[in-house]
Amino acid sequence: MTNPTAGSFFGHPAGLKTLFITEMWERMSYYGMRALLVLFMTATLQEGGLALTVASATAIYGLYTGTVYFMGLPGGWIADRLIGGQKAVWYGAIIIMIGHIILAIPNDKTFFIGLIFVIIGTGLLKPNIGAMVGQLYSEKDARRDSGYAIYYMGINLGSFIGYLVTGYLAQDYGWHWAFGAAAVGMAIGLIQYKITMPQLDGVGSTPVNPLSPKGQKMSWNVIGLFLISTAIVTYLTFEGIVVFDAVTVAQYVAIAFTVIFVIYYSVIYFFSNLTRNEKKRLWALLLICVASACFWSGFEQAGSSMNLFARDYTDRMIGSFEIPTAWFQFSNSMFIVLLSPFFAAFWIKIGQRMVTPAYGIKCAIGLIIMASGFIVMFFAAQYAAEGLKVAPMWLITTYFLHTVGELCLSPIALSAVSKLSPRRFAGQMMGVFVLTYSIGNIISGLLAGNYDPNNVEQIPALYIQISLFSIGIGLFMLIIGLKSRFWESLASDDDEKAAEDAANKAAEKAVNAQA
Repeated sequence: MTNPTAGSFFGHPAGLKTLFITEMWERMSYYGMRALLVLFMTATLQEGGLALTVASATAIYGLYTGTVYFMGLPGGWIADRLIGGQKAVWYGAIIIMIGHIILAIPNDKTFFIGLIFVIIGTGLLKPNIGAMVGQLYSEKDARRDSGYAIYYMGINLGSFIGYLVTGYLAQDYGWHWAFGAAAVGMAIGLIQYKITMPQLDGVGSTPVNPLSPKGQKMSWNVIGLFLISTAIVTYLTFEGIVVFDAVTVAQYVAIAFTVIFVIYYSVIYFFSNLTRNEKKRLWALLLICVASACFWSGFEQAGSSMNLFARDYTDRMIGSFEIPTAWFQFSNSMFIVLLSPFFAAFWIKIGQRMVTPAYGIKCAIGLIIMASGFIVMFFAAQYAAEGLKVAPMWLITTYFLHTVGELCLSPIALSAVSKLSPRRFAGQMMGVFVLTYSIGNIISGLLAGNYDPNNVEQIPALYIQISLFSIGIGLFMLIIGLKSRFWESLASDDDEKAAEDAANKAAEKAVNAQA
């Protein structure tokens, strides 16, 4: 492990620079391409698009973003048990780059093959590069939180660059030039990762918990079978032998992910010999999981219905310059960078005043703030329904509110998982929690399917429904949060054991002193 007293990147281990830059370019490629997906799929053939319906395009978008998160579960397992984090990131980045190269080919069929490559590659890279950041530090290294803050800045810087570059290229040069730029970005990240890999000082070089040779052989056979099956199904779909209805598939996948979440959560709750306190803490965490799924189902409208609204009903002209549609999405990255220090200081400040809201209450507030952004979109859509082009500030205001909601919920929810989960199941519970991202993203795509550019009168109803539903869930959580805050403060099993051991030692010392 890197010496915790040494540092060469803003006072942090040199390996952080390697991971920071790699993640920055990976996020540039991911978000840059993601911003164009729905726009490309719904564009007419004359515009170089696929001419899909909005319902199909947004369902595919939801499947894509939801599956990316889901694939992080096997991706993390492969690193931990088979190849280690360094190789997982390396091979994941190569597969992502190949995916973007395939996307750059102007062919309908290769487009979907490219998406599959990006999904698989991101599943390998994303969970493991984040885990390696933590492994750069010792358990007691006070720089860990600061290191993650720097790393998170790389994510937002990369997404900002991605939106800027691909949005401009798509508008002025064509879709596939933009997809190609995403491939170039990932290639730059790959080259610097390979060159600076020695700075990781062995972190992630080997599996944390390797399988036996027999287990490894069986695992590789299963992985190979999965890849072959994926290739066969893709081929049969292209040949028309298997019918692929994106909306139907998205509905079934959303149900499947939800069932997996419920089963896994139930197994841990009912069959893991948890203490009474641990079970109550899991009830508190369940509320946060529900809030997370609802939050992302609204937040991810950014790449689907709100992206289409920017294209169709927003006045994007500044003099003779037309703002690229995708550029509106970097508002989130910009606000994250500007507001993150404020929120970090805010939580510390109220903590100093002994007023620390419960996790559930913070998440409920974040959900309600996000939902208020759709009230803004409701009024903007009403103007659009009257045949007007709305000012860009409507979308920017919505993105601002969504970002505030994200800062209230996303980091808080992750912290809640680490604190409220039974410690012996911390890793598994984080994996289960990631399913809420997948569920929320797929539901988001299905909701966005109700956006009909040919029936603008119905668009206000879409946004007000999302808003009212999310506010309702948020208010319900606020009420339940008054009770769940006591569950959150209960000691975990490990804390109880530590307290019991301390009490026993104190009693033993007292007896010895009396003797």
